[in-house]
Amino acid sequence: MSAIVVTETDHLPYKEWLEYRKQGIGGSDASVVCGMNRYKSSIELWMEKTDQLPYQEAGEAAYWGTQLEELVRLEFIKRTKIEVKQVKQLLKSREYPFMLANLDGICEHPDYGTCIFEAKTASAYRMGEWEDSIPDEYQLQIQHYMAVTGFQGAYIAVLIGGNTFRWQFVARDEELISMMIQLEKDFWRHVQENISLPMDGSQAAASLLTQKFPDSKPKSHITLPEGAMELIERYDQACEQLDIITQQKREAENRLKEMIGEHEIGTVGNRIVTWKSISQERLDSKTLKAEHPVLYQKYTNRTSYRRFSIKATV
Repeated sequence: MSAIVVTETDHLPYKEWLEYRKQGIGGSDASVVCGMNRYKSSIELWMEKTDQLPYQEAGEAAYWGTQLEELVRLEFIKRTKIEVKQVKQLLKSREYPFMLANLDGICEHPDYGTCIFEAKTASAYRMGEWEDSIPDEYQLQIQHYMAVTGFQGAYIAVLIGGNTFRWQFVARDEELISMMIQLEKDFWRHVQENISLPMDGSQAAASLLTQKFPDSKPKSHITLPEGAMELIERYDQACEQLDIITQQKREAENRLKEMIGEHEIGTVGNRIVTWKSISQERLDSKTLKAEHPVLYQKYTNRTSYRRFSIKATV
């Protein structure tokens, strides 16, 4: 293996592991950098790496994925008779030190030599993604690991829905690795030089802009570049499509409510629909202001925000 050991990960505290993650791009980051991750944007990852956004705590899916990793590994060994050696180390590439890898294990292939072993768990709803291949984000992850280690292949095993086990062998893809390295190099340059990535549609990007430009200068004016008109047209088109989609969603919701009627729960196929009564207590601020103005003023907090709108000139 050509990779360098950064640190041993056995018994490494979670917070320290997060600090090591900031030193480079890990396998689970690869799909984010390449724009192939459905859950995280590159802006959000950039903010994490530059200490502008805390890493999110592992959710339930990630937690159980970690807990079941050993079970998946043992089942793979049982079914394939291929021994897997666990790797409890954080690795980095010799050629590209910003590329990091946390391997689940390594094993031997008769033709490809030492290979990576990766254990996964997946929801039953993602069964179709594992039919003839593997999800794009995992393909990028194991190719990233092969770039770091120099290995020529990887086994990936998955437990789907808690009751379906599958495994596949994936060979090294030099063309994909070359493309990925270029994207990761560019991303890491933005991290090191603290240069923001191009804005995207993520909530992280919106939060970054709010932090960067919290207040507007009263009555100030700027002539926008010509490229702004194209963005305005895209904005208008999106608003029109949103109105149509919102109407379709509301119609489907209303028809389902009609079907449920006075019942709280309705089921069809593998879906559960609920229309549940919820009681809430809310402060009557209008009455409080009218009858106890001093008390209302005492407990009123003034907040400010910037409202965005687009309209035509007269």
